[in-house]
Amino acid sequence: MTGVTVRPLALSGPLPVVDIDLAEPGAFRRPGGGPWTRPSGRALGLVRLHGRPLGMAEASGGGPEELWEALAASARREFPPDENPKRAPELGEAPAISVIVATHNRARMLRDCLDSLLAVAYPRFEVIVVDNAPADTSTEELVRREYGGSPTGHGPAVRYLREPVPGLARAHNRGLTAARGVISAFTDDDTLVDPLWLTALAAPFLADPTTGCVTGLIVPAELDTEAQVALERHGAFAKGYAPRTWSLRAPPADPLFPFTAGRFGSGANMAFRTDLLHDLGGFDPATGVGTPAHGGDDLLSFFRVLAHGRALAYEPAAIVWHRHRRTPEALDAQAFGYGAGFGAYLAGALVHEPRMLPALLRRLPGGVRYVIARNRERAGPSAGPTRLARLELRGLLYGPYGYLRSRRIERRLRQRTGTGRRHGDLADLGPRRRGGAR
Repeated sequence: MTGVTVRPLALSGPLPVVDIDLAEPGAFRRPGGGPWTRPSGRALGLVRLHGRPLGMAEASGGGPEELWEALAASARREFPPDENPKRAPELGEAPAISVIVATHNRARMLRDCLDSLLAVAYPRFEVIVVDNAPADTSTEELVRREYGGSPTGHGPAVRYLREPVPGLARAHNRGLTAARGVISAFTDDDTLVDPLWLTALAAPFLADPTTGCVTGLIVPAELDTEAQVALERHGAFAKGYAPRTWSLRAPPADPLFPFTAGRFGSGANMAFRTDLLHDLGGFDPATGVGTPAHGGDDLLSFFRVLAHGRALAYEPAAIVWHRHRRTPEALDAQAFGYGAGFGAYLAGALVHEPRMLPALLRRLPGGVRYVIARNRERAGPSAGPTRLARLELRGLLYGPYGYLRSRRIERRLRQRTGTGRRHGDLADLGPRRRGGAR
């Protein structure tokens, strides 16, 4: 399948974010399936038809009715709905899913994430919170006090685990040791999930047994500050609104495929067959936020799924709402981290799959031209590189060094613990618990 260009939003400034469905005239929901709301003035709306997202539209209206009509009209102009639309996925059977949420010193955000997860309309899932190198006990107290069991006797309890060594990949691996679902889904503590999130994630796995990974749509949960707007203008997590599938058996017309893992999805919204992740040894603990690599754990796993002959699917009906960084300083660090994570991923890909080096070398010249053209298109014909683009480039150049530095730290941890494995690998964290999630 050919690559799909996703243009960043041209936003006017900070504004409310809402959720509307063209099949429900006049109705607004808050991000993450929150309660009904009655906004007025200007807003950015995720526009759906029968639950399936069509795109994001910005419009203004004097009152709620006028605003809804303006958003709907804008959506119909920008992305006319299909006369015979494909509805949001429905499941004939529901595979058990383990949802793993890694968190670090953000108990307040985590509470909102967990509340949205426990409102998900899916019959068989569990939630595992992994507290990564916490500074205090606030997260453990929150989970045990408010989510240790379902007060109605229905739905999943939330299990708490602690991973003392910093690193997102380590935290995910810790969660995997306890996962009982045949599918393991991952999101972050700064997200809100859509009520149909797990249903949409599970559908591609059921449709094709060769699918090893599914990613989904990530849209902003709020645009309250200029820094949040800047990230969304830059492109943020935009991957488009069309379902896609990638595999080495049917490669797309992308000059860097399968190395362009950033086009496949993001770690805040991804799911894998649990057995496949175990076969791959879990996530590389030398990658991820909290390590010198700054990221790349998700991209490396996407790449390895493809390199091992499995398909990777993108399903935009699996929606996660993300709270972008609110301050310019945090945004700059995030942009650098994105670039560093991509550079670390490329280094990690060659470490884990050295047989892919000839393919990368063949694709590099075309890939460089492709990246330059894409950045020009994002910035506009008369604009130079944005600050965020420059920070991403600096991070990209740093990334391989950060990954190698992280691997040296891993070697020292191995020597200190007296194990021959990489610290943070699945085998290093204990036996896998088997069984079915509720």
